[in-house]
Amino acid sequence: MFKVKATVLGFLGNMALYPCHMQHKPGDEVIFDGGSFHGRLCPDVWPLIVPKVHALHVAGPRYVEPHFYYPYFYTSVSVSDPAQKVNDGLGFRSVLKTIVPPQYNMATLMPSDAFIWPPRDKRVVAKDITVICPDTRSAMVVKLEAFDVSDGGYDIPYFRRQMAILHKILRKGKVKAGKIMEEFTRKQIEGIYPVLSPIETEALAEELELMGYLKMSNGIVNVTKKGEKKLVDFKASLPAKDSKAFEQNYKS
Repeated sequence: MFKVKATVLGFLGNMALYPCHMQHKPGDEVIFDGGSFHGRLCPDVWPLIVPKVHALHVAGPRYVEPHFYYPYFYTSVSVSDPAQKVNDGLGFRSVLKTIVPPQYNMATLMPSDAFIWPPRDKRVVAKDITVICPDTRSAMVVKLEAFDVSDGGYDIPYFRRQMAILHKILRKGKVKAGKIMEEFTRKQIEGIYPVLSPIETEALAEELELMGYLKMSNGIVNVTKKGEKKLVDFKASLPAKDSKAFEQNYKS
């Protein structure tokens, strides 16, 4: 599971005429740590971000919106031309240029990089997860992203298992992909919640890799410098009793 951050990117509307009454500014953030939200956000935007926060909390950076897959984002704009119906089946003619809409035009609500000519050479349109405030006079744009593994709420035991994985691999130096669970004793596997299984261990390790704490290359798994720091910070954050228990639980 993942921590999720919502960041105000800016406003598409005319702020001189229609200011944001929550007085949001670009850079304002709200963070979900798995158990709590931290930060302030306009109540009109909460219903829009919560479903996406949940999706990102579960899937992390693997989550994309369905319309990311639309192929038409990478073609040109068009105009109606009934004579072309014999060719395309509907009657449109391609306009091989980028149309730049006027400021505050409804077309500015479209994803950036969509319908430009020539199109981008990589699939980037609608890759970012964003929402737009329903008050389209100001049209605040908020970006959501998974930025770390989650360490709050009911994710805490799974997070500690992830830190144990970092601990085990770092002590060993490197581990073969698919063999991480073999670094744990049966007591360590079954005696601490959640019980580890091959697929559970694989899922937890995959999340660590997605956040840059593990690196998998040529069938070998290593802890990155970022992962080393994460483990050090985790151990330093533990209460004395928990720290002692962690070291005792995973000393062998």
